[in-house]
Amino acid sequence: MALATPGCEFDSHGGPVRKKRYVNICTYFCQSFCIRASRLAQVEIALLSIIFFSGAILNFGLLFVLWKRRKQLSRMRVFVFHLCLADLVVTFFQVCPQLMWDVTDRFFGPDVLCRLVKYLQVVGMFASTYMIVVMTIDRYQAICNPMVTFQRRRARWNVPVCVAWSVSLIGSLPQVFIFSRVQIAPGVYDCWADFIKPWGLKAYVTWTTLVIFVLPILTVIVCQVRICRAVQINFHMKTQQVSTFLAKPLPSRASSVAGVSKARIKTVKMTLVIVLAYIICWTPFFTVQLWSVWDVQAPTETATFTILMLLASLNSCANPCIYLLFSGKRPKIRVALVCVSHHIFFRKLYFFLHKSSALGLS
Repeated sequence: MALATPGCEFDSHGGPVRKKRYVNICTYFCQSFCIRASRLAQVEIALLSIIFFSGAILNFGLLFVLWKRRKQLSRMRVFVFHLCLADLVVTFFQVCPQLMWDVTDRFFGPDVLCRLVKYLQVVGMFASTYMIVVMTIDRYQAICNPMVTFQRRRARWNVPVCVAWSVSLIGSLPQVFIFSRVQIAPGVYDCWADFIKPWGLKAYVTWTTLVIFVLPILTVIVCQVRICRAVQINFHMKTQQVSTFLAKPLPSRASSVAGVSKARIKTVKMTLVIVLAYIICWTPFFTVQLWSVWDVQAPTETATFTILMLLASLNSCANPCIYLLFSGKRPKIRVALVCVSHHIFFRKLYFFLHKSSALGLS
């Protein structure tokens, strides 16, 4: 998310632009701080590069596989297809711009491009979030109200997907009016935001946290709890039938919860893992976002604060991995190789953060 306030720069994820501050502080303080700041910037660039290339490769690969099987796409695969599209928007319009800004230190482009990039950054966040929401609601309908799902299966348009994209496109519109290309110094331009002082930034960050994180999470939690309850009832009914030797033919899969199939249970499990991955990736991001705008003493310059802001984009890499893990044995081997390579990198990142803490960066 890209947020800013006059007199203070923020990056495309909503965090303060640390590189520019480091350069200014080095003029007045010491060279050792500059060295540590430079190391942190290098870690940012390395982390964003890995997230960008991993997200692009994984999502394009999965998108290609699903497109080849487009005539056999189930409802669940349609949701995964659009979730891949949303994650690609995050990869190319949230991660990529942030990576370029970390390298170039400035936004280079006209005012239209500035507004478009900032708009698409939040479109990706909205789309990725609400695609998970409608996917969870669809699984809830399939398990708890299967007749409704069966009757809508032949609909020409996937209404939940259209709703998710519509909410994303409309909900991101404030970005177009908040951001613009601004002259921040004689002859120096950057893509900045203009908020009403002193409450504008706080209100906007709080609002986006509610609509992109809090409300969607509450929705999926309610759906998942009801799904788990329905599955529990289904399991209990089947167990009771076996134990009492009254095994009567179960109703059709589309008639009651007692006929929940293994395939549906598998898609429910996959949806649950996707939701958990989203919560794990985005909770630190929104936490530090709120912290940074509501607490003037927030340690926004620390390595830990910075990395937590960036790790949210890992969700765009996690979603295709989760789908592949639930799709057979061969994809699991490929995903395992990707996970091992990522594990090696994050071990190095952990040691850097630990060392930075000892040096006073965090």
